[in-house]
Amino acid sequence: MVTTERLRLRGLEFEVDVRGGGGEHGVVLLHGFPQSSASWDVIGDALAGHGVRSWAVNQRGYSPGARPDGVDPYRLRELVADVVALCDAIGLPAVHLVGHDWGAVVAWAVAARHPERVTSVTALSVPHPAAFAAAIADDPVQREKSSYLEYLIAPGSEDLLAADGAAALRLGFGTAVPEEVADRHIARLLPPDAMKSALNWYRAIGTDWAAVPPVTVPATLIWGTEDIAVARTSADLCPEHVPGGLDLVVLDGRGHWLPEEVPAEVTAAILRRLAHPPGA
Repeated sequence: MVTTERLRLRGLEFEVDVRGGGGEHGVVLLHGFPQSSASWDVIGDALAGHGVRSWAVNQRGYSPGARPDGVDPYRLRELVADVVALCDAIGLPAVHLVGHDWGAVVAWAVAARHPERVTSVTALSVPHPAAFAAAIADDPVQREKSSYLEYLIAPGSEDLLAADGAAALRLGFGTAVPEEVADRHIARLLPPDAMKSALNWYRAIGTDWAAVPPVTVPATLIWGTEDIAVARTSADLCPEHVPGGLDLVVLDGRGHWLPEEVPAEVTAAILRRLAHPPGA
């Protein structure tokens, strides 16, 4: 059973889907673009079935009460501070962080800058941001896969992406994301300023990704060989930035939308992390 809570964090109101009982583990689930907390419905239910409590947050720009104006409020430092504030609000000194796409970037950055608040990281699709930045700089395949970034940050791109009920974004999901879940994702991006706020995450990147420190907590990266946005090079570079130990899970034939496409495999990876805390 899911309960949607509205939590006041750092002067903004975030919508958070809460599942599961009060077990010893707490899992925070961070979605990507152009998605929402609905990415985690199946995984959150499965974790609850194992007695694991989870919090799936609609992040800054996606919750109607958390859409500040401008680009600077969407810098990585602000996204990280939101997660730390969430941990404070739910009363957990440390959590298992799980993130997909942009949510993975945030999870890596939280673990790097606040390791005392993170027991483990499970990142889907996107490796450590510094590894990803290095791949964009040096690997032609990754540069080609990342060429869409220029489109997303261009002035007026929010209007183009919102056109025809965000038809372009729906097309990007392909068949990996069920239609009813895609509808919930898109519904969050169609209100005035919502798409612009989501795209401001990209406009605010600057040098933030390359500057993320190494992650010293145990981490898992799950990457699909058919990912449309992330090449193998960046996944292979990831261990250099995770001296705490990286479990790289390569899913042959799988694409980018892993929470919806392979929820059973993702759930299993999360449960493995929960069963093997640091020092176990």
